[in-house]
Amino acid sequence: MNTVHQLSRREHQIMDILHARGQATAAEVLAALPDAPGYSAVRALLRILEAKDHVRHHRDGARYVYAPKASPETARRSALKRVVTTFFQGSVAQTMAALLETDDAELTDKDLNQLQSLIDKAKKEGR
Repeated sequence: MNTVHQLSRREHQIMDILHARGQATAAEVLAALPDAPGYSAVRALLRILEAKDHVRHHRDGARYVYAPKASPETARRSALKRVVTTFFQGSVAQTMAALLETDDAELTDKDLNQLQSLIDKAKKEGR
């Protein structure tokens, strides 16, 4: 995925839909968008995302089916990095603390052990 091109709010929304579904037609994207613009606007945004190298398409009969070019793992990392940078001034510790302090953070002993292992590994690697 080309990270040189910044995405607009609406483009991010479309990318979120495509990542959640794996692929979608313009009509399916339109139906999933909050405060959706017209169908033509969605098709134009999909073409823009393709020009920015974030999306690819294939034909299925008369329809174009769009899919994200980045793997789900790459997309997750990119989105998380954006959140950490935007809301936590780049602090991973502040981000993790916020996640752990939320009321709906239901962590099992297994989850906590996994987190502790990741922290121990990061300490050993000097991160």
